[in-house]
Amino acid sequence: MSLSFHWFLPTYGDSRGLVAGGHGTFMSGDRPASLRYLNQIGAAAEDNGFEAVLTPTGAWCEDAWLTTAMLVETTETLKFLVAFRPGLISPTLAAQMAGTFQRHSRGRLLLNVVTGGEPHEQQAYGDFLDKEQRYARTGEFLHVVRELWRSAEPVTFDGEHIRVREALLSNRPDPIPPVFFGGSSAPAGPVAARYADTYLTWGEPLLAVSRKLEWIRRLAVDHGRVLDYGLRIHVISRDTSEQAWAEAERLLQGIDPADVARVQANLARSESEGQRRMVELHGGSAERLEIAPNLWAGVGLVRGGAGTALVGSHEEVAERLIEYARLGITHFILSGYPHLEEAYWFGEGVLPILERKGLWRHPHRDAAVRGGTPFAASSSS
Repeated sequence: MSLSFHWFLPTYGDSRGLVAGGHGTFMSGDRPASLRYLNQIGAAAEDNGFEAVLTPTGAWCEDAWLTTAMLVETTETLKFLVAFRPGLISPTLAAQMAGTFQRHSRGRLLLNVVTGGEPHEQQAYGDFLDKEQRYARTGEFLHVVRELWRSAEPVTFDGEHIRVREALLSNRPDPIPPVFFGGSSAPAGPVAARYADTYLTWGEPLLAVSRKLEWIRRLAVDHGRVLDYGLRIHVISRDTSEQAWAEAERLLQGIDPADVARVQANLARSESEGQRRMVELHGGSAERLEIAPNLWAGVGLVRGGAGTALVGSHEEVAERLIEYARLGITHFILSGYPHLEEAYWFGEGVLPILERKGLWRHPHRDAAVRGGTPFAASSSS
């Protein structure tokens, strides 16, 4: 088993508290998402052994393509998991952009395809398809993109939502960027099974994640494919369990009840099955937030999308990650508040434990300049 860890670029801003909003809801941290600050997070991720950084997409954050393109030259080996939405861009242009990014970054592009589950946000971009139509369009979109990446001959496709005539890339990407894809509703499964390289899910209890992965595995077998699987989750890792839960409590105490009401009202409009499952874990209440050992649903009170965090000592967090890995998860996309400091807590506290167990190795240790920091005890590194 070889695990890959990725971090997150908060292109809406960062904070020492939970940043409220996201997924169709306005959000902004008190640390602005300046290029200077995002560069610091990128350097921290690269030094600590994260393979890539996920950059979100939506009206509530900066554009992922442009932002990451500006960060390529300030990093050396860090990859960029760029989120984007089919339907807001033509498949031919998307395939061309991916090729350009891949060449100029020297192969450091990964793609996160986001179908979109918030109708009001989709409509703000001029997209008025319903949920099933959006997933059907995503499938057609990915079919065309993959054909363009592979074919030396012009591609013509006449679908219900996507039509291209004699499309051809003059310079195809090499290597072809891996496609990450998430979706918990019925129409998402076949699209993932046919076109994704890595299927992503948010952090739910082990049984729920296991059932979801088995669903996708069965569908993938029907298409003669084998996928990788990834988990998107937050993390609060400290030298002791007591310190970690004290930090979770600090974050909880800093939540404005007005933000909870605002965000939950907006999320109630969501058509996303994954978002519904996140809300169901806490029900809008702060009463019972540890929903499984070391799994805390407090983030989802004020944040759309990934709403859970692994909370505990470095050893406890490592063990919970191993439990997910036993289900078949090999990619972990993590984040924490603030993202700069938490990259060090996890990188110096948890990753060395997994390395000693033979489950992880630093993907670019020779290029990284690693030094001591005040965030994790020396005994953990």
